[in-house]
Amino acid sequence: MLSTFQKHLDSRFSFLKNEKLLVACSGGLDSVVLTHLLVKNGYEVSLAHCNFSLRGNESDTDSQFVIQLAKKLELPIYTETFETEQFANDQGLSIQMAARTLRYQWFEELSEELEIKYILTAHHLDDDLETFLINFSRGTGIKGLMGIPQYNHKIIRPLLEFSKEEIVAFAERQQLNWREDSSNFSNKYLRNALRLDVIPKWKEVTPDLLQNYKTTREHLKNSQLLIEDYVALIFTYVVEETKEGYRLSVSKMKKLPNSKALLYELLIPFGFTAWDDIHKLLDAQAGKQIASKTHILLKDRDFLILETISKTNSKNELKEFQISMNSKSIKTPIKLTFETVNSFENVSSEVIFVDADLLRFPLKLRKWEEGDVFYPFGFNGKKKLSKLFKDEKLSLLAKKKIWLLVSDDKIVWVIGLRADNRFKVTSKTNTILKIQLQK
Repeated sequence: MLSTFQKHLDSRFSFLKNEKLLVACSGGLDSVVLTHLLVKNGYEVSLAHCNFSLRGNESDTDSQFVIQLAKKLELPIYTETFETEQFANDQGLSIQMAARTLRYQWFEELSEELEIKYILTAHHLDDDLETFLINFSRGTGIKGLMGIPQYNHKIIRPLLEFSKEEIVAFAERQQLNWREDSSNFSNKYLRNALRLDVIPKWKEVTPDLLQNYKTTREHLKNSQLLIEDYVALIFTYVVEETKEGYRLSVSKMKKLPNSKALLYELLIPFGFTAWDDIHKLLDAQAGKQIASKTHILLKDRDFLILETISKTNSKNELKEFQISMNSKSIKTPIKLTFETVNSFENVSSEVIFVDADLLRFPLKLRKWEEGDVFYPFGFNGKKKLSKLFKDEKLSLLAKKKIWLLVSDDKIVWVIGLRADNRFKVTSKTNTILKIQLQK
């Protein structure tokens, strides 16, 4: 396996040869074998070990084993102890997910501190098959069926081409020692049930199971690449970038075959999962929306509007903010500056000049409301804000972002769009106030 492993690295990961590598080492069979394979092939290795404090003295003994392994191989060793159960309770996570989160966060921080580009983990082919089955049982697309990626950002998994059987055989030939995690023999978790009960029986009736899975995995990867190329073409056809994010043409989507599958591929990167509801948006009334944890998808007349959820905006959406007479600038909920000037020029959507003596302080910042009217600069008479937004062809999401600058219940500025005529600078103006929106 030693020479086969080196050939695999030369073929897939030749860039690792002259790099410092951080190896995630639990002390179990897989990570111990990975460590020995790398050391024997001349790579510069440091070990990182996590103690998740989940198995009492057994966890502490694992840590001591990895420390002794590093000492024996003359490798740098870094350890960290976590209160995993407390973290899981605080974050509302399962123990497995909490451990995974803590592990990779620490690996990332440690690699940055040590200036190490790549973190290697010991996931192997059997792990990959288990992940395939877990994702399959939960319902997933092609990406989920592709299993564990060999290379994800700085995480490298060089043993994914090797079976557990090959790893065990190497360890026994080299007379290596390792630690057994007692939790691996419990059927409490789905992965363990698959590993201990399902897959061994499957291998009995299908001796070439792992090799067949590798072939299937390659077919799935090629199919996914084909889909990604097609979706990239569709993206340029149906999607437009806007100030708020993106908008998808409903009419164009409806003309395309398999629109539900296309929406899935277009929107899966933004965390959406309610695919039936999303597809129904194509025929829904304006105003209907669906949210993921990070984005909002909203039906707005002829488009589906996609926008990132702003935590700041969501917190401040219904609030009213006051601005005192002496304020030179504000940063919340938007950035405005106030400056007394002698003349005015370069009027734009981001700058207005008003007669300061006509203002009544404190000024207020608030969201627009149905029925709001103002007197647009350069326009005779008043106008409803809803009519202004319609003329500007603002989406529902764009309208939600609009702030009003108000003096004594009179709109001074529909910020970013139009100033009010009642506060304009005239020949009788004594003090000119420049108000600017800072991007």
